[in-house]
Amino acid sequence: MIVLLTDFGIDDPYVGQVHLRLGVLAPGVPVIDLFHGLPNFAIEAAAYLVPAYCRHVPPGAVIMAVVDPGVGGSRGAIAFKAEGRHYVGPDNGLFEMVARQAQVRACVSLPIPPDAAASFHGRDVFAPAAATLARGGSVGEALGSLTRFPGWPDDGYKILYIDHYGNAITGVRARPGHRALTVRGRTLTRARTFADRPNSEPFFYENANGLIEIAAYGRSAAAVLNLHLADPFVVSGD
Repeated sequence: MIVLLTDFGIDDPYVGQVHLRLGVLAPGVPVIDLFHGLPNFAIEAAAYLVPAYCRHVPPGAVIMAVVDPGVGGSRGAIAFKAEGRHYVGPDNGLFEMVARQAQVRACVSLPIPPDAAASFHGRDVFAPAAATLARGGSVGEALGSLTRFPGWPDDGYKILYIDHYGNAITGVRARPGHRALTVRGRTLTRARTFADRPNSEPFFYENANGLIEIAAYGRSAAAVLNLHLADPFVVSGD
C-alpha cells in the first residue's frame, strides 16, 4: 500500500491529482489517505506527527509525506527505509523524528524529472517514486543520509493540530509520569479517556497514537481554553 500524509487539505485538487498519478503508475495498489491536515508550511511541527501517525503502518508499505514550502528550491528529494517501511518526500526536516526514533537505511536522492512542475513535486516527483517502490522497484542514487536538524527538541511542546471536535493534539509523547499540563494559564490533570471526565472539564490524555492530547467531554477544548495552533504548554512529570 501507499500511505499519504500531507498538508494539502481535502477541499483542493492536490490530493486528487496525486491519486490520479498513483492510479496510472501503480494500478491496483491501495492508496490510504491517512492525514492531509498536517500543519500548513510547518515542517518542524509536522515532523512530530509523521512517526506517531505512521506507527500502525505495516512493514513493506510506502509512506509518502509532503509538507514542502520550499518546493522547487534547493532542498533535496529523498527516499529511505526505516523499520521495514519506505518513506518518500522532501529532505527538509519532515523526517527528522522518524530518523531519531528508528534506524534509517537505504537513503537515496531522487532525481527531479525535467518535465516536473516546479511547484508540485508531490505529484511529479514523490508520487512516481512511491509508485515504483510499491511495485517492488528501486529509485534514486545512494545518499549518505538525510539532512538532520539537531537543534529541534525530541518532543514538540506546542499544539500542532486541532481536530473538528476541538481536541488539541501535541507533539509530546505521553509518558507515565505526566500528571499535569499548563496551557494559557490553566492547569489540567490527566485522564484515561473522555468518559472519565463527564463534567466537561478540560483534561489531557494519551491519544490513540501515543501523543498528549487536550480534550473535554462533549465540548471543544479549543473553544473552552481559547487554544490555537503553536500555543506552547508545560507538562509536569517529564
